[in-house]
Amino acid sequence: MKKLHFLFLVIFVLVANITSAQVTFEAKVSKKKLGLNERLRVDFEMNQDGDNFNPPSFEGFRVVGGPNQAISNSYFNGKRSYSKTYSYFLSPLRKGSATIGQATIEIDGETYKTTPVSVTITDAVKLSKDGSNAEYLAEENVHLVAEVSKTSPYLSEAITVTYKLYVSHDVSITSNWREVNTPKYADFWSQNINTRGNYKIYEGKYNGEEYRYVILRSTVLYPQKTGELDIEPLTLDIPIDVRTNKRDIFGRQRMARVNKTVSAGSRTINVKPLPVEGKPDNFTGAVGDFQFQVHTNKNTLDANESLELTTKISGKGNLKLFDLPNLKLPSALEVYTPERDNQVTVKSDGMRGTISEKYTVVPQFKGNYPIRPITFSYFNPKTERYETLSSEEIVINVENGPVASEKPAEDTAITATEDLDDAQFKFIKLDANLEPIATAPFFKSTLFWSLLGGPMLLIPLFIVAGKKRRERLADVEGMRLRKADRLAKKYLGEAKKNMNDRVVFYEALERAFHNYLKAKLNIETSDFSKEKISALLTERQVQPEVVSEFIQLLKSCEYARYTPTSQVAMQQDYEKAARVISTIDKQIR
Repeated sequence: MKKLHFLFLVIFVLVANITSAQVTFEAKVSKKKLGLNERLRVDFEMNQDGDNFNPPSFEGFRVVGGPNQAISNSYFNGKRSYSKTYSYFLSPLRKGSATIGQATIEIDGETYKTTPVSVTITDAVKLSKDGSNAEYLAEENVHLVAEVSKTSPYLSEAITVTYKLYVSHDVSITSNWREVNTPKYADFWSQNINTRGNYKIYEGKYNGEEYRYVILRSTVLYPQKTGELDIEPLTLDIPIDVRTNKRDIFGRQRMARVNKTVSAGSRTINVKPLPVEGKPDNFTGAVGDFQFQVHTNKNTLDANESLELTTKISGKGNLKLFDLPNLKLPSALEVYTPERDNQVTVKSDGMRGTISEKYTVVPQFKGNYPIRPITFSYFNPKTERYETLSSEEIVINVENGPVASEKPAEDTAITATEDLDDAQFKFIKLDANLEPIATAPFFKSTLFWSLLGGPMLLIPLFIVAGKKRRERLADVEGMRLRKADRLAKKYLGEAKKNMNDRVVFYEALERAFHNYLKAKLNIETSDFSKEKISALLTERQVQPEVVSEFIQLLKSCEYARYTPTSQVAMQQDYEKAARVISTIDKQIR
């Protein structure tokens, strides 16, 4: 009987050990049915530690959070319990049925896959107004607003769009939001005033309630077309910390993080045409409030001397979007192409500053030359009428020089019978005191022999250079190595330019990998998994360790966009990427 009990005990221990050694790797979702405005949490959970975790593509969803990694390791009655979880937060892109594909992990040399999970996406649901609903609290306490300074401007009149993010005192956010949609201002000249950086927090009101807000950016717009013009919405994905009804051991309320997509909404601008009545003939499209000046650096000079004449417009308006008045001078004044100088700054209320054109003028003859007043016309949106400014008349006094003939062109021919005044030719030096220049004969000179024998001396150099070139072309392996290095630099050039921005750098790095695979393997990488890419590279005789390093770099690009990293790590990833692409190009067949 004791032997029988002992046998049962042994069998029980063996079965327990076998069960505890069994590997599990599964995908769990927070819900099987959700609305378009809800979020889905996906957990990939395993009971043993693994390497080379590869998530699915999440087709039909946008990743708004993750991957977040959690590890649980505990002992109870001498028995170890371990779990490791990768979590993602997803936002559905369209209605219908969607599938969370297979994720893979390597554990003890074996590859394990999760079972695909199907979920149903419905129309946007009305969030519960329960004060404990984190989604509802996030929806009600964070708002993105686009404030337009003027919704009915004239053509080319400045308007300002200010994007403000309002946050109530009941929730909190960080600056780690992400732009989902950036507005493109079709039919507008535009310039952003504020860029992402350190934001100042203001106190204000939204719908009559106290809120905090930050100004994300201000954009100055000049409409270039009349009629109804749409401003596309700015859309952000924001992590929001919401208080819950749960408390920690110290009695403080716990916070729950919710990712929400908020939009400023589209705005419509009704652009009015400039009035036709009273429009001057010399109007060139200037809209604003301006001053006009014309001046010279000197008024008295001699013939063939130069002076500078400057036309200048200063004030506030669309300074970069119109031409200065044309300059008309007497024919005796030679005028050169002007140099344009723009000293314009763009502030929240539009362009301010000065634009000018500087002409170089050279008089040809003696005399007085008046420069008639020059006019400049613009439309003032404040007074809603056209205004014309005129410069003062300027007289150029040329004291010394030849005298221009006053006779018509057909009578200016000089005949032998005409009496000429010697004073007319005073400026011409008739006795030049010229002396002959002694020159040596060119024939048989040093220059002659140099030009004759130089080409002969260059023949050996051409022969040596040609030989070196043939040797370089015959060095197939060397050319392959040089080509590989050039290819790596070509694909990684964009990533290197953006090493100061982590997200842009890793996006450019991942795009470089995909473009390289598309060029070398003639495939669309979006249609292939990492296993397929690995198999194709192996078929093309790329060494396994190089393939593994390439796949690991692809995974690093995916993770690094959502996790902090240092400048040193980015530099190391760049150098590793250049080396791996160069190595693959040397080995691939």
